[in-house]
Amino acid sequence: MKSIFIVAIIAVSFFGCIKQSSNTTCTNLPAASERTQLVAFCAANSISYTEDTNGIFYQIIDPGSGSVPTIDSIVTITYTAKFLDGTILVDKTTYPETDYLKNFLEGLRIAIPYIKESGHIKIVIPSSLLFGCTGYPGVVPPNTPLYYDLVLTDVK
Repeated sequence: MKSIFIVAIIAVSFFGCIKQSSNTTCTNLPAASERTQLVAFCAANSISYTEDTNGIFYQIIDPGSGSVPTIDSIVTITYTAKFLDGTILVDKTTYPETDYLKNFLEGLRIAIPYIKESGHIKIVIPSSLLFGCTGYPGVVPPNTPLYYDLVLTDVK
């Protein structure tokens, strides 16, 4: 059962934006509408954040020293993704995930290039840059921001 859940989360990571774009019956929340919630999460979790123009909150723990990924790079990451209540959505710290950066969810595509290879970043992403108003049925509710603690282990 646990392996089925992990496979579902991997599919969510890779194909979430495809799922989101196929549904035209809802409108994503603007990132600004979740700002108070994201700021509160950062404060409660001692995240000294920078806010980018897309509404992503991030703290670079270690900028890394290797290559900077581009949209066409193949990246390998380890991460823990959590709901803002602290519940773990997926823990990929033991089994890294490797794919083209362009295949990740939009919020990750934006945030991962803030660090270099071997870098470590904490990211709080508004729902509109993840699964939006559709969510991912049975896994991620609609309009759900997420927190990622991520290490970029390889860039090709």
